[in-house]
Amino acid sequence: MFQGRTLKISVKNSEFQILLALRTNRSKRSQEKEVFVEGTECIKQLIDARWEITRILFRDGVRLSQWAESVLKKYPKAKQFEVSSDLFLELSEKENPSELIVTAKIHRNDFQNLDPPTHPFYLLFDRPSDLGNFGSILRSADAFQVDVVFVLGHSIDVYDPKVIRASLGSIFHTKLVFLESVASLELFLRKEKKRCNLQVIGSDSSGTESLEKTNLQTPVLIILGNEAKGMSVHLQSLCDLIVKIPMSGVVNSLNVACAGSILLWEVTRNKTRTKLSESV
Repeated sequence: MFQGRTLKISVKNSEFQILLALRTNRSKRSQEKEVFVEGTECIKQLIDARWEITRILFRDGVRLSQWAESVLKKYPKAKQFEVSSDLFLELSEKENPSELIVTAKIHRNDFQNLDPPTHPFYLLFDRPSDLGNFGSILRSADAFQVDVVFVLGHSIDVYDPKVIRASLGSIFHTKLVFLESVASLELFLRKEKKRCNLQVIGSDSSGTESLEKTNLQTPVLIILGNEAKGMSVHLQSLCDLIVKIPMSGVVNSLNVACAGSILLWEVTRNKTRTKLSESV
């Protein structure tokens, strides 16, 4: 067992209340600028992305793995708590809690200081309202190497523990940028169209072009609409093209995370084809 300076939590003291609020309360996460993270893979990704860990919790009386011991040793400046079993279970949202729970400082990306890549691959999610969907699309954005994920308007708390788990920790590697208004998006798009001829592609089941007949290429911004309302009329007016994904089933639309993943894959597939043809 790690022998560093360890604090104990055996009653619902002020530290316990802070931890519980970081897990459950959006306002507290925003105020403290911290996230609550559990699950071995999510913690590993957090560490790999080099976010600043502020607290590490482990359960009293449970033998830690070599990995957990190494995390405690790696972060001696973080507060380290040995938590009684009943309180640890209360803090955890998992049926079978992982051996560690950590908190970390939120790393925010400044829209004003965004450094656009030469051939950008952007994704914009309009007012996301489902925690699982947003976490899933972050996973896909990481898998297909999206440069920036924009979040427009009032939305779910992207740092909710459910989003972190659904993203499997990919949120820590994602460049997330928050847009407060469509006006700021419009200004950005004008600049990017002038700089790199950015194409803006929306997705809707009633889109004018079928995806199978469309060659999605970078530089591109893919826009995903709100789960319930779809893309706003204003956002639709900003699109160069609105595509639909061809389907043969009875239901005429896909879950937004599924639809988004298909579009991201198409962009990635076409990038690969272009590179291959250029190398021949």
